[in-house]
Amino acid sequence: MPKPWPDDPRLDPELLASGDRRNVIDRYRYWTMEAIVADLDAQRCRLHVAIQNWEHDFNIGSVVRTANAFNVSAVHILGRRRWNRRGAMVTDRYLHVYHHPDVPTFLQWLDEHGVTPVGVDNLPGSVPLETAELPQDCCLVFGSEGPGLTDEVVEGCQQLVAITQYGSTRSMNAGAAAAIAMYAWTTQWRRSPTA
Repeated sequence: MPKPWPDDPRLDPELLASGDRRNVIDRYRYWTMEAIVADLDAQRCRLHVAIQNWEHDFNIGSVVRTANAFNVSAVHILGRRRWNRRGAMVTDRYLHVYHHPDVPTFLQWLDEHGVTPVGVDNLPGSVPLETAELPQDCCLVFGSEGPGLTDEVVEGCQQLVAITQYGSTRSMNAGAAAAIAMYAWTTQWRRSPTA
């Protein structure tokens, strides 16, 4: 950016000097990462998202990137600490990402923070997502690609929802399912940028 630069403490002098090639909306162009996160924190919705990481699921990065798009309160990784960040395209830096080594630790965290776990999987007893009433303070929980939610997680969820499908496949990609479920929550609760 040519000088003189704007007098704004949110702006990063290095980015102003060399250019901002990050994948951020124009509003955040040239802002420091800390300033962006602070601004996002002031607008985050009350939705949480969790995904089980038992099998190094490559969809986790995609789920994280979508969670950033919806500006969720937090993303929870349940199981292995390491996950494939490539698909997140560094969007995890703008989110609060928590790791929980096991199901009891995860459920305890949600309980202590007043967040209701809602499993998303096409299991017996699931209700259609399009007719479900999702809690405002909820955590949408997704299983690993293939096996889906474990029995232990299902037992800990207060509600199970499924995305209605009309084709021949038994299930859909976990990243796609997460995007649909997050959008469904926003249609019920995200009425304004500060909801």
